[in-house]
Amino acid sequence: MHFYGAVVFCALLIGVIAGDLSPAEPIVHTGLGAIKGSVLQSRLGVNFYAFRGIRYAQPPLGDLRFRAPEPVKAWDLEFDATEDGPMCPQPAYNKSEVSEDCLRLNVYTKQIPGELIRIKPQEVLVYLHPGGFYAFSGQSYNNAGPQYLMDRDIVLVTVNYRLGSLGFMSTGTEDCPGNAGFKDQVMALRWIRDHISSFGGNPNSVTLMGYSAGALSTTLHMISPMSRGLFHRAIVMSASGVSQVKIPSDQIELARKQAALLGCEVTSNKKMIDCLRQKPATEFGDSLAYMFVISWNPVLLWTPVIEPDYGQERFLDRDPTEAYLRGDFMKIPVIAGITRDEFAGPAIEFLTNETLRNELDSSFDTLAPILFLYERHTEESKNRSQLLRKKFLGNETLSLNKSLTGLNYLFADSLIGFAVHRFVQLASRYTTVYQYKFSYVGRYSFLYYPNDTTPYGAVHHDDLLYLLSIPSRAPIFNVTDPEHPIVERLTGMWSAFTKTGNPNNVDFKPTPNWIPVSENADNYLEIGEQLKMKEGLFTERFAFWDKLFPLPTIGNGTEPFQSKPF
Repeated sequence: MHFYGAVVFCALLIGVIAGDLSPAEPIVHTGLGAIKGSVLQSRLGVNFYAFRGIRYAQPPLGDLRFRAPEPVKAWDLEFDATEDGPMCPQPAYNKSEVSEDCLRLNVYTKQIPGELIRIKPQEVLVYLHPGGFYAFSGQSYNNAGPQYLMDRDIVLVTVNYRLGSLGFMSTGTEDCPGNAGFKDQVMALRWIRDHISSFGGNPNSVTLMGYSAGALSTTLHMISPMSRGLFHRAIVMSASGVSQVKIPSDQIELARKQAALLGCEVTSNKKMIDCLRQKPATEFGDSLAYMFVISWNPVLLWTPVIEPDYGQERFLDRDPTEAYLRGDFMKIPVIAGITRDEFAGPAIEFLTNETLRNELDSSFDTLAPILFLYERHTEESKNRSQLLRKKFLGNETLSLNKSLTGLNYLFADSLIGFAVHRFVQLASRYTTVYQYKFSYVGRYSFLYYPNDTTPYGAVHHDDLLYLLSIPSRAPIFNVTDPEHPIVERLTGMWSAFTKTGNPNNVDFKPTPNWIPVSENADNYLEIGEQLKMKEGLFTERFAFWDKLFPLPTIGNGTEPFQSKPF
């Protein structure tokens, strides 16, 4: 080699080893073909590689709509992964941002293997986004920016999956057995298993992290036969798949409602699905608001289904609660928790809108099962509604001043808190569960009340502001911002867990001293201005829900499952 060329090569090699990434457009080689990425900068100014918008499955177009995803085909030309791919169809101001060709993922890494550079593969953190199974994405510029977590030595992957009717329609027949969006997530995990080593990731050390709908998904992956062995730790943030919600084998009435909105006949499932396959994808997003019963409720409109067996790979083949009761799940280390105030938004909406407030007040027994996600139209559901009202709202007429706290608790517990409580209660009998309550209230939030500058509290999604960059909600915090310590703590504990399965192995002082839940102690870490170990997370409230929705019997069918003596 010419002397000058050798000097340049050595300088580049030293730069890579020292963290000064080059070239500006990195290329990795996978079994599918070459992929070109870009270089971005972390919150603290560290350069990292970004490979965005990578297809992990065939676009689910035409006859593939509503079906399980097909593996992506190899490509001959270099795949351009320098920008995010589109969001999956959903309501959007800019329709150019959405497309059915949305089964994409983003990979972020500090190091990539090369012919002359050997690296130690890094642990992988996979993020499943929230959005009620009908909104949001894993895009870097939208809801899942990597700048905070890429100050840690991990590989981060964010995933898009099909949403709404396109992802979760289920007729209970072979035409549309359901769970397509969950099967997208499985396909992404399989892609990661097969290709993440090309990006410097270790396929044998994968942590699956989900928020809200993504957390519900994560707890189902822990029992799905399709997901077995594809990840090795789980972070379950603000939702789970075990709660008072009854998991059906189909949602045929919801499918028919979607078909009617788009002008398709509903008398034959096959003809209905064939017709819906012909409709433009944007029409599904445009009709979303009309799918709900009242004011975007029930929040959990599409649910997982226990698939009938038609010879297909089934994502969910048994009831989730019964699976966790029997210990029939992946016994891996878990972080699970909630925010202090969770779903306050719907409570404020109902109480500040006179029409909604009066309707809820006069028709509480009818609306409560819809809003709080339990079985409708039975005498038992009416009794439950009356008990819930008495417990949380009393017998007075609903009003903003007197009812806000109680209605906040009702939404928070029914949509999020009770599900996480029940998951922790069941999973911790068989595996290590680190539980948390996020109570930090910063300058930015997903909910401001009573004015547009005052955060209501630590509400749903607020903890994500310190793990991921979410430009629509907050700027990227720098080292002089008051949010800097909470970013350091959250990313430190989450990355330590990703690397070792123990969130106490952090690089800051004092260490968290995070004690897992035990058989006799409902331990949790309160994540606020400081980190404090406590015991008994909303014990009195969740005990009420436990009594109202008792666990099913086990064994010979006559012995009731006993709750933990928390």
